Amino acid sequence: MISTAASNALRMAGRRAATGSRFGAARLSSTAASSQQASNNKNAAILATTAGLVAAVAALQQQEQTNKTQNLFGKSAATAVKETEEKFGAYWPRNIMILFGPPGAGKGTHGPKIEELLGIPALSTGDMLRAAVSAGTEVGKKAKAVMAAGGLVSDEIVVGIIRDRIKEDDCKHGFILDGFPRTLAQTKALDKMLAEEGACVTKVIELEVPDSVLEERITGRWIHKKSGRSYHVKYAPPKSMKKDGAGKAVAESMKDDVTGEALMQRGDDTAQALTKRLAGYHNETVPILTHYQPNGIVKAVNANQGMDGVWGEILAALKRGSA
Repeated sequence: MISTAASNALRMAGRRAATGSRFGAARLSSTAASSQQASNNKNAAILATTAGLVAAVAALQQQEQTNKTQNLFGKSAATAVKETEEKFGAYWPRNIMILFGPPGAGKGTHGPKIEELLGIPALSTGDMLRAAVSAGTEVGKKAKAVMAAGGLVSDEIVVGIIRDRIKEDDCKHGFILDGFPRTLAQTKALDKMLAEEGACVTKVIELEVPDSVLEERITGRWIHKKSGRSYHVKYAPPKSMKKDGAGKAVAESMKDDVTGEALMQRGDDTAQALTKRLAGYHNETVPILTHYQPNGIVKAVNANQGMDGVWGEILAALKRGSA
């Protein structure tokens, strides 16, 4: 179908041709002295007609290109894009990442940026567990029964919850695991489950920070509980922060930049708790990194530098073949 623009251009070309012809004929019949003027008018009419035809052809070409865009393989552009995404989800390997880092290394800062960059969700075992219990799934019911009895949720149940979660649509291109696995046994259980799904871990990134640097980071950290946004009194303070006479942050002034809601500090974000947490982290993490090292997917990032520098190394680590 010819577009409105093309149709209008063709009509204008016809009108210019007819008008030019009538105007020229009238002038030629009046006097011989005006013959040159008539000739000029005729030429002007021809030029006007040509311009109109050129405009019409351009409009037709534009319409043809538009039709190609809107009817790619007989489908709308939106449909074609959707089908391409579905093909990637069905036939291309999923990007499955594990993000490691000691307390205060910057997972809460850079994790959301990785999510936004790759368009894949970060999965927290705590959030997944609560969601499964709330939804009343089969695995959620098992977890609820264990917790009601005061027991610890087994690795089998946690892996089952992850299995259910990664079947959801937002995980079809991949996902990021934060806080799991924590032990070598959990790692092997995760690998087994993913293999059954035809997938595997494709990238392991560890944010490295010396233990001596972490105390200042940990004790100055404030968190927005609902979103997980992380702040720091020195490195990334909220806009609302005020200090007392001793230079310490006033707790009542610590508000989330986005929602204005109160921030909180974790109960174990203390110097005393940090020593124990770091010992546990190193004892648990090293065997997991060693487990994945032969696969060539482990990448260490120096997180003891400015945020831009850390993010630059993360971007390099995310690239294919970087590990």
